[in-house]
Amino acid sequence: MSSPLPINAAEALLGNIHRQLDSIVLGKSAVTRLAVSCLLAQGHLLIEDAPGLGKSTLALALARTFGLDYTKVACTNDLLPSDLLGLSIWDANARAMRFTPGPIFAQLLLADELNRAPSKTQSALLEAMEERQVTVDGETRALPTPFFVIATQNPLDQVGVSPLPESQLDRFMMRLTLGFPDAAAEVELLRSGDRRHDATRLPAAVDAATLRQLQALAEQVHVADPLLRYVQQLLSASRTGATRPLSPRAGLALLRAARAEALQRGRAHALPDDVQAVWAAVVGHRLGASHDSLDKGAHLAQTVLATVAAP
Repeated sequence: MSSPLPINAAEALLGNIHRQLDSIVLGKSAVTRLAVSCLLAQGHLLIEDAPGLGKSTLALALARTFGLDYTKVACTNDLLPSDLLGLSIWDANARAMRFTPGPIFAQLLLADELNRAPSKTQSALLEAMEERQVTVDGETRALPTPFFVIATQNPLDQVGVSPLPESQLDRFMMRLTLGFPDAAAEVELLRSGDRRHDATRLPAAVDAATLRQLQALAEQVHVADPLLRYVQQLLSASRTGATRPLSPRAGLALLRAARAEALQRGRAHALPDDVQAVWAAVVGHRLGASHDSLDKGAHLAQTVLATVAAP
């Protein structure tokens, strides 16, 4: 059994990871940092953006950088749950049913354009995200460890998409958007070409076992009682006149993400700054309705944050 990873070693590893990600996803270090926090906190990530802004490239870069087995599923309106989970087929030689695993049996699964998939398929994915196992033909099978889902969804003004139900949105720890690159990053992208090919050749900065160590280290980050009270006050403030107040589960997700953020900053204890850094990404999609834009969710999150004084 490997020895525990010290905080300073984790900080150095994460620094290398961010340098590698930033070489692929240009000008979006704040977004990639939040994506790494989501992975370290053992959550799942929803990215909402127009096509062509690098959502798939970010997912591939994360998989290669963390040494994870990667699968991409294009969600279409005829995608069946069995297309995702797998199915049992008759093996004539063995004279028995044989299970063929679906693409969900990967350490990092990219569910591309999730809001185009039928509701039954969405539900099958989200149940697997929550339980980290699937049941097919009455038999339960564990999913790989680690298991990280990145789902993308297109803006709702595009043809053939529909909003995810609020109960499904709540299964995602964070919702992010990449947005358009700034001028300098876009010039560099135009000069050097699409980064997706470069992402396929990235070396692993860590392996899956080291990622599990980092995730365990994030769980051990200390949260003092004043910070717990601060988070509770934020949850309570969201329940004053809000259409969708924050639940205790949102508070738990917020604390896990804040711990991961503290680890990335090289600390063994979380601070209000860590909560504030992940706040909008964790609660924006929970405060607004499913058809609300990210901007509206971020505005609602900022409004609540401004009502509570940090300790």
